[in-house]
Amino acid sequence: MKTIFKGILRRKIILYLLVVISLSAYAQEQPKLVIEQLDFPDSLISIDPDTTLVKALPDSLSLSTDTLSTDSLNRKTAPKKPVLEATINYNASDSIIVSLDGQKVYMYKEGVVTYQNIELTADFIILDLNTKEVYAEGLPDSVGVMQGTPVFKDGDEEFECQTLRYNFKSQKGIIEDVKTEQGEGYVHSERTKKMSKDEFILKNGKYTTCDADHPHFYLKMTKAKVISNKKIITGPAYMVLEDFPIYFPILPFGFFPNSSTYSSGIIIPSYGEETTRGFFLKDGGYYWAANEFFDLTVKGDIYSKGSWATNISSNYKKRYKFSGNFNLAYNLNKYGEEDLSDYYETKGFSVKWSHSQDSKANPNQSFSASVNLSTSSYDKENATDVASYLSTTKSSSISYSKKWENSPFSMSTNFTHSQNSSDSTMSLSLPVVTFNMSKIYPFKNKDRVGKTRFWEKISVGYTGNMKNSITADESEILNQSLTKDWKNGIQHSIPITLPSFNLMKYINMSPSFSYKERWYSSELQSRYVYNHATQQEILQVDTLYGFKRNYEYSYSLSASTNIYGMYIMKNPNSRLKAIRHKMTPTLSFSYRPDFGDPKYGFWDTYYDENGDVKYYNRFQNGVYGSTSRGESGAISFGLSNNIEAKMAAKNDTISKGGEGDDDKFTKVKILDNLSFSGSYNLIADSLNLSTISIRGRTTVKGVSVNFGGTLDPYLTDTTGSVRINDFAWNNRTGLARLGRLTSANMSFGMSFKSKDKNKGNNSGGPGGQPGSSNEPKPESGFDEFGEPMMPVVSMGGIQYYDFSIPWEFRFDYTMSYSKSNPYSDAVINQSMNFSGRMSLTDKWNMSMTTNFDIEAGEFSFTTFNVSRALHCWNMSFNFVPFGDRRSYSFSLNASSSMLQDLKIDKRKSWYDN
Repeated sequence: MKTIFKGILRRKIILYLLVVISLSAYAQEQPKLVIEQLDFPDSLISIDPDTTLVKALPDSLSLSTDTLSTDSLNRKTAPKKPVLEATINYNASDSIIVSLDGQKVYMYKEGVVTYQNIELTADFIILDLNTKEVYAEGLPDSVGVMQGTPVFKDGDEEFECQTLRYNFKSQKGIIEDVKTEQGEGYVHSERTKKMSKDEFILKNGKYTTCDADHPHFYLKMTKAKVISNKKIITGPAYMVLEDFPIYFPILPFGFFPNSSTYSSGIIIPSYGEETTRGFFLKDGGYYWAANEFFDLTVKGDIYSKGSWATNISSNYKKRYKFSGNFNLAYNLNKYGEEDLSDYYETKGFSVKWSHSQDSKANPNQSFSASVNLSTSSYDKENATDVASYLSTTKSSSISYSKKWENSPFSMSTNFTHSQNSSDSTMSLSLPVVTFNMSKIYPFKNKDRVGKTRFWEKISVGYTGNMKNSITADESEILNQSLTKDWKNGIQHSIPITLPSFNLMKYINMSPSFSYKERWYSSELQSRYVYNHATQQEILQVDTLYGFKRNYEYSYSLSASTNIYGMYIMKNPNSRLKAIRHKMTPTLSFSYRPDFGDPKYGFWDTYYDENGDVKYYNRFQNGVYGSTSRGESGAISFGLSNNIEAKMAAKNDTISKGGEGDDDKFTKVKILDNLSFSGSYNLIADSLNLSTISIRGRTTVKGVSVNFGGTLDPYLTDTTGSVRINDFAWNNRTGLARLGRLTSANMSFGMSFKSKDKNKGNNSGGPGGQPGSSNEPKPESGFDEFGEPMMPVVSMGGIQYYDFSIPWEFRFDYTMSYSKSNPYSDAVINQSMNFSGRMSLTDKWNMSMTTNFDIEAGEFSFTTFNVSRALHCWNMSFNFVPFGDRRSYSFSLNASSSMLQDLKIDKRKSWYDN
C-alpha cells in the first residue's frame, strides 16, 4: 500500500509542477487574463460543453480597446451548435485533479466517465475537454500487476482492454489488447481501431468460442473487420491449437455471421463414408428465416452409390395463440450393385407434426396435434437414437375439443393413427367424434326445502361416439374401399346411477342401470351353399347394407366395506409395536338378458356340412363390437389386502417403553396390495365360475416387487384345449387343488448409487453425520485453465486423491409364464435389463445399457458411451459391440454451435453390417 500511495503522490507532484509551468507561460502571453480558482467537490461533477472555465476580469483590468474593433463587439453572431449532445459526467474514488487551464481532468482509482449510453471505468483516466478525448489505463499494484484496466460499455456492447483512447465527438478510438464478446464467440486483438459505434478494424486478431483469457484454440486473423451484431470479415487466417499454429490449410478469407437475431443462410453439410452406400454429404441445405412467426429448413443427403434423402422442417409460433413444428422426410436407399442379384431398394417417409394452443387463447375450445407417422423401413434404416430403434409402436392424434359454458355438454373430435413396425400393420380412425353430457340430476328440486328425497339423487349421463376406422398393411391401406373395408358406426351410452345407501351402517350399497346402443350401416349373413365348380358346400358370407341397430342393457348392485385387524406386540422393548391388516371385500350382482335370442335379431344360425347348428354374430365386424350371446346373472367378488407395521423410531428409548407419542412412530408397508377377483354366473348351465385373477405389490428394502397370475378352477379334456365342467379341487391334491396356473408374471428392479458428498455421508462423524474434527477435509484446486482439479485429502502430512467416484447402477428383472394347455410345454420368458453411469472426474462420464435374455442365453441391444468435456471442446465415443446395429463412432468437436463443422469424426456405420 505504501508503494501505491508513493506512486500516486509522485504523479500528483509532477502534474502540479507541469501545471505551474504552463500557467506561467500562459500568464506571460496574456497578462490581462487570469484563471479563476475552482473548488471541485468530491461528488459527481458535470461539465457543460458550451460553458467555459475561464472568466474575464473587471473593466479596470480589461483588454485595451485598440485590441478589438467596435464592429466586432457589436456584431450579432448566430449561436453555434453544441459539439456534444449531452453532458459528460465523471467521478473517481481516490482523487480528481483538474488542470489550471480547466481543459484536462485526471482521475485516479475507480474512475468513471459517462456520456449518453457510453460508460468508461478504469483506475487511471485522463479526460481532455478541449479535444473531447479520453485516455484510460490501469495502475500497477504492489507486485507490478496491472489492476483496474479499462472497461468500455456502449449500450449492450462491452469490452475490456489494456489501454484505450476514445473521442466522444468522432466516436473513434484506438484500443490496445482488447477482448470482446460477439454472439457465441470472442474476438481478441493486439491493436484495434474503433471506426464508429458498431465497426472495428483490428490487426493480429484472434477469433474463438473459448471463454478463457488465453484461449485453447483460435483462428489467427492477420486483419479483420468486426460489425457488431452483424458479421465478422477476415483476411488471411489459420488455426492455432494450444498455441501450435496449423498453417495448412490456410483460409484466404473468412466470414462469420454474428447476428443477435435469426437470419437466413446456407447449412454446410457433413461428409463421410460408408461401405454400403459410399461417400456422402449429409444435412446440407438452406435455412430461411421468413419472419418472426415461422421459419423453414430444407436439408438433403446424397451418397455416391445412388442413395439420397431430403428433409423439410418448419417452426411456427404466434404469441398467446399457438405454436408448433412440422417435419417431412423422404429417403431412397440403394443396396448392392445394380444388375446384380443382391441389389434392392427401399423407400421410406416420415411425417411429424406437433401443435399446441395457448391456454389463454380460448378457454372453451382447443386444438392440438401430435403426429408421428412413418413407414417401418424408415424407422429401422434411419433411427439415430436407441429409443427410436427399439420402439415398435407409434401413434398420432389430432384433436379438437369444445365445451359450452354453463351447460353439461362438451364435444371432441379426434383423428388418430397407430402402427406396429414389427408386422407393418397400421390403424386409422378418421374421425372419432365424442359428444358428452356430464352427470345431471333430472328430478332434483332447485327450490327444495328440507331433507333431500330419494329420487332427487338419481343421476343420468350420456356419451355419444362416432367412429370410422380401418386396420390394414401400411402398403395397402390407401387402396382400401371406403364403403366395404372401412368400419364405421355410432354408439350411445346412457348410465343411470341410483342413490347409494348404507346397509347395517358399514356396508355401502350402490345400484345402477346402463343402456348402450350401436348404430351400423351393415350386418353379416352367413349360410352354406353348394358350389358347382368344386361340387361341395362352402360357407358364404354376405354383407347386407342399411341402417342396423344393436343394443344391450344391464342392471347391477354392488357392495363394499373395509375390515380392519390389529395385532399389538406383547414385548414393550421391541421396535415393532403393532401390525395392522386392512381387507376390502367387494361384491356385486349384475344381470343381462340373453341377446342371442332370435327375437332380438343380433345372432343367427346356419347348418354346416355335417348338419350341425352353428351360431354367428351378425355384427361381429362392428367397430364398437356387439352384444354377447347367453343370459348372465353373475356375482362378481374381490378381496384386496394391505398389511402395515407400526415401528418405533431408532434410538427412541421412550417409545420403546411404550410412552412415546405418535410423532415418534413410523409406518412400514409389509404388503402394499394383494388382491383376488373373479365372478360366478348363476344362470349358466356349466362352467359357472370364472378364472381367478391374482395381483400383488410389495416393497422389500426399497425394491418394488410386482407379481400376478391367473388360476383356472376347471379341468380340461384329454386334448387340453377344451375346459370341462369339473373342478380341480375334486381331482387334485396339494396346491394343485386351487386350479391350473395358466399365466403368471413378476417384475422387480433395484438401483444403487454413490453417496452424496454434499450431505456429509463420506466425511462425516459417527452415523454419517458431518462435523467430526478427526476426519480429513478434502481440498480442491484449479488447474492452469481455471478448471477444478480432483480433490486432495491430507492425512499425516501425506496427500491422497479423494477418489470418491459418483456412480449409478440399476437392474430390472421381468418374467412371464404362460401355459393354457396342461399337456403342452409352458412358455417362459425371462430378461434382465442393466444400465449404469459413472463419472471418473467432473469431466469424464461413462454409461452403458444392455439387456440379457435368460432363456436364449445371450445379450440383446447393448451400448457403451464415453464422453469428456474439454472446456471449449467435447469428446465422445459410442460403441455398439454386437447385433444388427453393431457400430462405433468417435467425435472431437468444438462446443459452440457456431463452429459445429470444426470437428474430427471417425465412425463405422451399422449400415456396413
